[in-house]
Amino acid sequence: MKTAIFLILDEYADWEGSYLASQLNQSSDWCVSTASIKPQVTSIGGFKTNVDYLLTEIPQKIDLLVLIGGNSWSISNKELRELIVKQLSMQQPVAAICGAVDFLAQNGLLTNYKHTGNSQYLWQTYSEYTNQGDFIKKQAVIDNNLVTANGTATLQFTKLVLKLVNFLPEVEIAKALALHELGFYKYCATYGNPYQ
Repeated sequence: MKTAIFLILDEYADWEGSYLASQLNQSSDWCVSTASIKPQVTSIGGFKTNVDYLLTEIPQKIDLLVLIGGNSWSISNKELRELIVKQLSMQQPVAAICGAVDFLAQNGLLTNYKHTGNSQYLWQTYSEYTNQGDFIKKQAVIDNNLVTANGTATLQFTKLVLKLVNFLPEVEIAKALALHELGFYKYCATYGNPYQ
C-alpha cells in the first residue's frame, strides 16, 4: 500500500487538501495520514485535528508528501526542512500549496524547479530564493517530482498531484473532479448522471 502524508500546521487551510485526500483515501492502494510538529493542530475553520505522526515518527518510506498551506508556514524548523529535502532529493513526489510554497521559497527548496505560489512579492526578502525566472503565473505547476499551487487552486492542485502519482489516467482524473468543477447539472450534460 502507498502512503500519503499530509503535513499540517496550526491554522492550516482545511479546504486545500480535502479533494486530494478524499480521492486518495477512497482507493485501496493508498493510505492517507496526517503529520505535524505537535500532536494536535487547529485549522483556519476551527477543526481540531489529532495528527497520526509527529515529524520524528513519520515512516521512512513516503510515497507522497503533501504540504497543506495556512497561516503558520513562516517558521524555522530544521526537521521539517530536512524531511522535504530528503523527499525531493530521493525524487519522491512532493506537493505544496499556498503558504507551504512560501516555506519552500524561504528555504531554497524551489531551486531548479518551475513553480508557482501565492505571490513572488512575498518572497522578496528570501535570500535562499534565487530562481525567480522559474516562477510561472499559473494556478498550479508540476515539474519533475514537485507540484506547487497558490491558495485558490485546490482543484488544479488535486489534478496535478493525482497525475504526478499516476493515480488514474488523465482523462479519468479530469472526470473524477469535473463534478466539483462544473457543478451537478453541467456534469450531467457532459458525462451523464453519476447517481443513476
